[in-house]
Amino acid sequence: MTEPPRDARERLIEGTRELLWERGYVGTSPTAIWRASGVGQGSMYHHFQGKPDLVLAAEQRSAEQMQRDIRACFAQEGSAYERISAYLLRERDALRGCPVGRLVADPEIAADGRLREPARETFAVLHECLVSALEDGRNAGEFAADLDAVRTASTLAAVVQGGYTLARAEASAEPYERAVQGALALLRLADR
Repeated sequence: MTEPPRDARERLIEGTRELLWERGYVGTSPTAIWRASGVGQGSMYHHFQGKPDLVLAAEQRSAEQMQRDIRACFAQEGSAYERISAYLLRERDALRGCPVGRLVADPEIAADGRLREPARETFAVLHECLVSALEDGRNAGEFAADLDAVRTASTLAAVVQGGYTLARAEASAEPYERAVQGALALLRLADR
């Protein structure tokens, strides 16, 4: 049985998500959106007031998916270290980077609080999950009693985002992998 065709609105959102991830806001022109989604020019303006509204819908979709993935990763059984490790080591395309994090580097998105909000919300979910896992580990004696969960969570999130940047600069996933392994080694030292 074949899958029914998605409606034009859905195709516009999905096409825009991919383009934003690959090209950013400025590189995602209306023409590129129409081509990627396979819809006519009028469809975009029928479903959205313009490019910013469509971009926001695409960002929200990416953010929702990423937030679900983050929560699922941290909801797994295991020690705090194992849950954090599972998040840091989960399969990713380091050269493509983060579909949400890459967007805030775009000046058009950084300047618009409404377009920035999905990324802010997503990083807040990540921070909350990391803090909770770190506090669990600290309370269980897995990490040092004086471990600052809030600062460590920020550091771990920055390692992932910075690792993507390093990987893209070298056109290799290796710098990302080194950054994550380094963070895990430092986290292991926090149990002493």
